[in-house]
Amino acid sequence: MRSDEAIPEGPPMLDGRRVFRIHWVLGTDRLRAVCHCGSERVFEDPIELWEWLLGHPADHDGGGAEGTPAAAPREPALVSAGDREESAEMVTEPHTEHELDLVVEKKESMAEGVVQLTLRSPDGAELPAWEPGAHIDLVLDDELTRQYSLCGDPAERSVLQIAVLREPDGRGGSAHVHDLLHVGDTVRVRGPRNHFPLRPASRYVFIAGGIGITPILPMIEQVEAAGAEWTLAYGGRTRGSMAFRDRLQRAYPSKVVIHPADETGLLDLAEILADPGASAEDALVYCCGPEPLLLAVEAQCAAAWPHGALNIERFAPRAGATDGPREAFEVELTRSGLTLPVPAERSVLEVVEEAGVQVLTSCQEGTCGTCETAVLDGVPDHRDSVLTDDEQAANDTMMICVSRSCSARLVLDL
Repeated sequence: MRSDEAIPEGPPMLDGRRVFRIHWVLGTDRLRAVCHCGSERVFEDPIELWEWLLGHPADHDGGGAEGTPAAAPREPALVSAGDREESAEMVTEPHTEHELDLVVEKKESMAEGVVQLTLRSPDGAELPAWEPGAHIDLVLDDELTRQYSLCGDPAERSVLQIAVLREPDGRGGSAHVHDLLHVGDTVRVRGPRNHFPLRPASRYVFIAGGIGITPILPMIEQVEAAGAEWTLAYGGRTRGSMAFRDRLQRAYPSKVVIHPADETGLLDLAEILADPGASAEDALVYCCGPEPLLLAVEAQCAAAWPHGALNIERFAPRAGATDGPREAFEVELTRSGLTLPVPAERSVLEVVEEAGVQVLTSCQEGTCGTCETAVLDGVPDHRDSVLTDDEQAANDTMMICVSRSCSARLVLDL
């Protein structure tokens, strides 16, 4: 956070767990505070901001402090060049995950092998806020939890929407959704959480492969509303297999190019990503899809684009991510007061769960980000497919389902 005025020292929470994000709007004197519950306010006086933070309830999921209105409609996360928000986490302690039982209101076919689910609270209550790039867990049974990107409108707080591709060679999640989940059924949902956030820029290149279009949809609608430049290259096996194809072509005919592989072949990434242009510092690439596409996009961006311009989300672990030697080490769990040995053949997650420490987990392969844990000391051996290179280099968080340790001991916030 940047300011010309002094902010009182000390944490903005005294007891309870709260997460605040503070945005400084360049070119203005405004600070915007956003709480994990969705409440937000804009301040010109940093002292007034601090007083609001201290007065905001510690144990809550929605609404503001007494006398403070609940969240107003969010202003777009994107702003024009010269008036861009910079943000910083003020609190690192995690907040409680939302876990809801929602009803399947609609189940619609969107393409060959793709269904869209519309989920609503049984009592019509407002659902948790989310931003483009977010996903939720569907807890389908005791042994089956899967992650799906939200593809609806973040401003529509009464429903959540996901689209699910039937995976013939999958592990059972998509088959369960397609064959066993019906309108009127209740399904448990965890989240939303976001490891694929939309960052501010003046120009975007979106690349989607197959069902990878789902997190891109709300991003496109947000950047279009904000007036940023953008293009989408959307590839798939056939036209009939490409969900939301007609909707995108009708709404944005000059910005969307459809590439059915049986008609045009694979995406020409060398052409799509050949030249970032003169405004490369203010341009970003967002890509989601199958692993071969992601690897090809990574290679092309490494050759031509500035570091940090590429943003990707994976459905499966990065090739070789979990490889490497497996040495024994210790983990110290500060909140639990435990120090535990982690043998070479076991994961940190397995060890801490066996010790009775409750950790939210889902994929157990380093792709969903559910088990992300703060690292207080030591050097993690990152083997996940979620964190960026810069986030891994910071060594302040890790996915304990797959990552290990380069040091003899790790100190974790558990």
